[in-house]
Order: sequence, then C-alpha cells, then structure tokens
Amino acid sequence: MAARYFIELSFKGTRFHGWQLQSNALTVQQLIEDALSLLLKERVQITGAGRTDAGVHALYYVAHFDASDEKLEEKADVLYHLNSILPPDVRVHSLVSVPSTAHARYDAIKRCYEYHVCLQRNPFLADYACFFPYHVDVQKMNEGAQLIRQANDFTSFAKLHSSAKTNQCKVYKAVWQRYGDRLVFMIEADRFLRNMVRAIAGTLLDVGRGKISLSRLQEIIEGKSRSLAGNSLPPQGLFLTDVVYPDVYLLPRKKWSFLFIAGVDDSWQENKGSLKN
Repeated sequence: MAARYFIELSFKGTRFHGWQLQSNALTVQQLIEDALSLLLKERVQITGAGRTDAGVHALYYVAHFDASDEKLEEKADVLYHLNSILPPDVRVHSLVSVPSTAHARYDAIKRCYEYHVCLQRNPFLADYACFFPYHVDVQKMNEGAQLIRQANDFTSFAKLHSSAKTNQCKVYKAVWQRYGDRLVFMIEADRFLRNMVRAIAGTLLDVGRGKISLSRLQEIIEGKSRSLAGNSLPPQGLFLTDVVYPDVYLLPRKKWSFLFIAGVDDSWQENKGSLKN
C-alpha cells in the first residue's frame, strides 16, 4: 500500500540549475528522485515546496513523495542509505509520514529567505554571498524594508513574463541586519514570486547607497513595473531558510541559520549538539 512522506533536506545550489526537473541540466529534484528510486527499487516521483533558481541554496527545503509502506519498512536505515547515495552538497534530514492529501507546495503557509552580502571581498564566501563594495545606510534600508512589508502587489519585483496568476503576496517580515562587513536581508511571506527576493534586496541596497529615495521606492512599488526597480542581485547570496506547515504534520524541522556557517554568529555553539544528525 502506498503512503505519502514529507522529506526535509538542505542543498548547496552552486552546481545545480535549481530544484525543478529539467531535461538538459542537473537539478536537485533529479538527484533525489534517482536516489529514492534506486534505494526503494521502484520509480519515485517527488514534488517540492517550490522552484529555486540556478545557484540558489536551501538550508531547509521540503518535498513529498509516495512509496510502498513495505519498501520503507524494509529500509529502517533508509535515511543513512539515502545520504550515502547522494552527493555531499545535498543532505536529507528526515522522512516523515503524512496524510495522503498532504502537499509540500500547496500546504505551506509561510516561506522564509535570507540574502547575504559581503561589503569586503571574501574568497571563502564567494559561493554564498554577493560582493557589494559600497557604503550603505542600513537604517535607510530598513525604512525601505518597512515599505516592502506594507505592500501587497509585487509586480515591480517579479520576473517578467512569469506564469504566476497573481502578484499579490503578504510579507510578514523584512529586515536587514549587519554583522561587521556582512549584511543579511531576512524576509518572510506567504508566497514569493520568481526573482522577487533578489530584486527587492537589490533595490533596497540602492536605497542604502542613496540612489533611490524612500519616496521613490514607494513610487516604484505603486508603479507595478519591473523596469522601475533596481537590479536583481546574483543567485549565490540567496538562501531558502524555512518552509512552514500546519503543526499537524509534526515535522522535525531540522534546520539552522547560515549565520554560523558564515562565522558571523557564534551562538550556535551553545546548541552544537542539536546539529548532529
């Protein structure tokens, strides 16, 4: 009998052309499907929480798949074997049995992203942050982020010719934090449009540089045209950090912030044991 499972994972997106299957490019979905199919000896199709662009990372990602109960019962150590098959830039944290109607994409109630910026060139963070060698006013950027929170139509920050049926989003949080020579933009919403976070982050950096005033930012939001906003930042600085579901699914939610990886926050050491999976 087939059962549905949620799978929690993380991946470094540098060498992948995003999550979603493509006929002529390597994707994370392809690797996970191939690994599960090999392990369970049946063809497995997996559905993710949403697409990610090429080069974008996920500290926490969720997908679902259906598989025979007996197949997973035979593989009590399925998590160990699955991670043995997968390359080191993809890590599965847990497999959770969920109701047959559960859906990784449509049941998500909130998604969270971080965008990382280095104000000084750092070769060790080249795959994880955007180099931005300009002085910025973080307070102004956060005033701009407040305008983003108050908006509901994000056409000015959406990829042109997108297939999205609506550009309406509810942003719950948008804030910049500075850690020495590094900036982190954190944003949470019920949904995101393609390229939205990178376009917002790039526009807010222009606010921080003084290239765009707060009144002009409001005009950009209300103008509903991608040509009005600033440039999109490159993909390597973007991280999907959380996907939130109803509590009924009882997900372990094994995840962490990139901040400790970047060396900008040592508070993780107090909970170091919780990172051992």
